[in-house]
Amino acid sequence: MATQAFVDSVIKEIIQPGVDELFQLPYFTELRAGKLSKKRLQGWALQHYLHNHALLKGFALCMVKNSHEPELFKYFLYQMNEEQYHPDLAKKFGLQIGLQDEDFQKATPIFECLAHTSKTIHGMLLGSAPENRASALVNETMVCRYSEEHITALKKHYGLNDKQIQFFTVHAIADQEHTAMAAEVIAKHANSEHQQQLVREAAAHMVRFKIAKFHGIYNAYA
Repeated sequence: MATQAFVDSVIKEIIQPGVDELFQLPYFTELRAGKLSKKRLQGWALQHYLHNHALLKGFALCMVKNSHEPELFKYFLYQMNEEQYHPDLAKKFGLQIGLQDEDFQKATPIFECLAHTSKTIHGMLLGSAPENRASALVNETMVCRYSEEHITALKKHYGLNDKQIQFFTVHAIADQEHTAMAAEVIAKHANSEHQQQLVREAAAHMVRFKIAKFHGIYNAYA
């Protein structure tokens, strides 16, 4: 079994530097200054709507894959239940900033977002439990933090209220719990040097995919 110290080292050495790099991207520097265009915010809503739908299917796969392990089966059932309304929350935000229903019906993933989602599903389908949750630890940590960034900026610069930005208010709180749960799975199941190597590699890869995702959204919706 890994220790909490191992998980803490992954966060300190891999994830936190990735978080710092993420928030230096033009998407976030412009968001904080109130200069990020509505089109780019709409792009985030469309792309995250698609990603959240894929996540639900991924959690269903994880439940089947781990059906012989009651503890992991219940964990992924819980995660799917937690995520089931999140596509609707991403869509709700998009509708508040000028998108229409048909925009979501016609949306397709841009290259960088497709790569990020593909890596996520790859970990769910082919990765071990700790490898899978290492990717989640990155995503949950970053979503929690960037939700806080969006809440502050969208209220201050874009005139939106808590109800209109519910996706972010929910994730700023819920993903703190999800992060802790992912860390617990890693600590319990990364019980060999090889598994710990896979955890580190999965986390490092996901950091790069997540940063590329926001580069992609910023450029595609210029």
